[in-house]
Amino acid sequence: MRIGADVTFSGGASRLADSPIAVLDALEELGFQGILVRTLDEAFPTLDSGDIAAFAREAAARGFLVQAGVGKINPYMTAELPRVRDLGDGSYLAGMQRMIRICGEHGWTEAWTATGGFKEGLPVPYCFDRFRTDATWADQLDATSRFLDKLAPTLRQAGVRLNIETHEEITTREILRLVAEHGDDVLGVCLDPANLPVRGEAFGPAVGRVAATTRITHLRDAVVTHSELGLSRFLAPIGEGAIDWDVLLGTLLTASPDVQLFIEGIGGSRAEMVLDPEDPDWRASDPDLDDAEIAELVRLADDHDARAARGDAPGLAALRAPGADPRAELRAFLGRSLTALQARLEARDARIEAKAS
Repeated sequence: MRIGADVTFSGGASRLADSPIAVLDALEELGFQGILVRTLDEAFPTLDSGDIAAFAREAAARGFLVQAGVGKINPYMTAELPRVRDLGDGSYLAGMQRMIRICGEHGWTEAWTATGGFKEGLPVPYCFDRFRTDATWADQLDATSRFLDKLAPTLRQAGVRLNIETHEEITTREILRLVAEHGDDVLGVCLDPANLPVRGEAFGPAVGRVAATTRITHLRDAVVTHSELGLSRFLAPIGEGAIDWDVLLGTLLTASPDVQLFIEGIGGSRAEMVLDPEDPDWRASDPDLDDAEIAELVRLADDHDARAARGDAPGLAALRAPGADPRAELRAFLGRSLTALQARLEARDARIEAKAS
């Protein structure tokens, strides 16, 4: 199974390298065999057909699996992405349709998308689009669904499916309702298990809910700990957090054996995000909250804090400490995650082979 990395670009460059093709060099050096270009327009700001074709040829020559992201689908936050509107000569819809058609032309048929974005520097809970005060989350989901109605003909014509990330503002149940409404030929899931706790969802049950609908992934681990804000979630390389990867991979690969695995790395910060199960407003934001899943997250936080007190895990101050070299940290995060994921996949294959014999 080829394992790829999700790579975020800005103006054609990323923290890994200064151009999309140079990123392939960096990923190949780390041992990856695929790339999820987080957003096509950030990697190729003018969507130059020659540049994209050259990248596609180079990736194919290396045997790389390629997928791409095409922007976000919540109309209440798309004003924060003016570049997509520019690509459509003033129409955000046309900009998205352009990118979808390009993906279809190159056979990149499992596209990434999301319904919001974390707002650095804003206080909890307003850093999450779910808690906007200009529109309720229900209104945002309705608007998202109407926008998907407009995108659906282009997606079907291009043979491209949008995969909504299990992001910090949306729950697995809400994503699945969108998939049921629009069809699994139009929508699927991009599983980022590390985001699940932010919405009060425990790893095992939440992965079980979306496994059969998951087409691509943003794999990374998560630490859950108590903080003065409630519960805090931090990111960690695969195998260095609270996720039971044998269970996750067993559930995911049994339900979706053709899922395409991509690891998402971070550098410079462990990306703390807060959930507060004691806050009635936080609870009211999701009528589907399951107390048993909240209790599991509290148990994970208790376990982490006990290990931190013994010196067996990083404490809150260490988790919050900024990194010194984001590029080096990103490479280390990706490399450690890839090694851990490969080991777990090999062990799983060995167990299956032994059982079959």
